[in-house]
Amino acid sequence: MASASKKRQSKIARQKQRMRDTLWPELDETNLWSRSRSDGWLSLPRPMPLIMKVMDSLSKGKPVSATYLDLWCRTYDDSFVIVNKEREMAYFSGFAGERAVRTWTMRMRTLDELGFIDIKSGPNGPISYVLIFNPYFVVRQLHEDGLVDESFFNSLKLRMIDVGAHDLIEPPDEEDTKTRPSAEPRRPGKRKTTK
Repeated sequence: MASASKKRQSKIARQKQRMRDTLWPELDETNLWSRSRSDGWLSLPRPMPLIMKVMDSLSKGKPVSATYLDLWCRTYDDSFVIVNKEREMAYFSGFAGERAVRTWTMRMRTLDELGFIDIKSGPNGPISYVLIFNPYFVVRQLHEDGLVDESFFNSLKLRMIDVGAHDLIEPPDEEDTKTRPSAEPRRPGKRKTTK
């Protein structure tokens, strides 16, 4: 199955390369970013723009997606961030000036309340460590709680099918779960209640 998928990807890559060469015949490829030639890249779910749109729609007019994307960009495919540069993280999230860290902190708290992340305190203050949950599971839980409408959720499922993501597919039987790692995080999308 994996070999058929790789063949298909290879065919698609060749088709796209021919199309690009036709549209930009004089292109100097050194002007393009390529992860095969560059360091500093990471894994990112292809439906991330839609996931970011969902989280912003739930944050009551105070967008959190840039803060989330900066967190994601600080992981090493381990879903874990050590927060030791609050001011820098606030700036990279789009906040500057005297209230940058305060605004960033509020956005972090919103992401935590929505269930996209979990925050732990430590030597760097109330936000020292961050765990990033699988965003597909979070959006599913938010949908089940009635906070994500059907059109958003169906759009996400369709995009997942387009890119071959299987995160929301339930295993068919108990035997299958013995060979697959657990798909569910400790608390996917469980919103924290605030007083």
